[in-house]
Amino acid sequence: MPFSALPERVAEVRASIAEAVLRGGHAQTVRLIAVTKTHGPDAVEAAWHAGIGDVGENKVQEAVVKQAAISGNAVAVRWHLIGHLQRNKVKQLDHFTLFHALDRPALADAISDFGLARGRPVEVLMQVNVAGETTKGGYEPAALEAEADRLKGLRGVCVIGVMTMAPFDASEIMLRRVFRGARVAREVLVKAGHGAAELSMGMSADYELAIEEGATLVRLGTVLFGTRS
Repeated sequence: MPFSALPERVAEVRASIAEAVLRGGHAQTVRLIAVTKTHGPDAVEAAWHAGIGDVGENKVQEAVVKQAAISGNAVAVRWHLIGHLQRNKVKQLDHFTLFHALDRPALADAISDFGLARGRPVEVLMQVNVAGETTKGGYEPAALEAEADRLKGLRGVCVIGVMTMAPFDASEIMLRRVFRGARVAREVLVKAGHGAAELSMGMSADYELAIEEGATLVRLGTVLFGTRS
C-alpha cells in the first residue's frame, strides 16, 4: 500500500509541532500542509486518510491533474498554491483555497481584477524576501508598508498573512532572522488594516524553528512522503 507509513509519520510530526509551539511561547495554532509535488494523486488521498486536510502544490497544472483524479473519492482537502504564478494564469486560482506567493504589485493587480470578476476576493499571502536572495521572488521588507497600504484599495484580493522561505542550508541564526523578519512583516500588514493572522514558513528541514518563531502554516513534503524522485 503506497505511503503506508504516513499515519505514523504524521503523528510524529504533530508531536514535534506541539513541542515547538511550547518552546516558542507564541501559543499559536499550526496547520500542517502536505506538499505532494512530484508524487501522484495517491499521496493526496493518503494525506487525507492520515488526517491532513491541507495539500500544497507548486505548479497549477500538477494540482489540477490531481484534483481531477481524486474527484468523486470523498477527499475534500483544501488546496494551497505555494509556487510562483504568472499573471496570465490568475484564473487558475479558482482551484485553490489560498495562494501563498503574492510576490509583486502587477500580480496583485491581476489577482484583484480576477477576484472582482468572479464576485469573491482571492485570499493570498504576501511573499516576503527577508534574506534578499536574488534567486527568490517576493517583496523586499522596505517596500512592505507602501504596498500594504496600496493593497487595501484592491477589493478583489484579501491579504491574510505572510509567506517566506529561508536560504537553503542556512544556519540557525540566519533561519531565525528570516522567520522573525516575516513576523515583523505580518505586523506591518496588521498595522495597515489587513486581517493578517497567518505566517506560512518552515519546510521539512526547518519547520520546528519556524514554529518556535511563530509559524501558523508549515509546508512539509519530504518528512511526510520521503525523498522525491
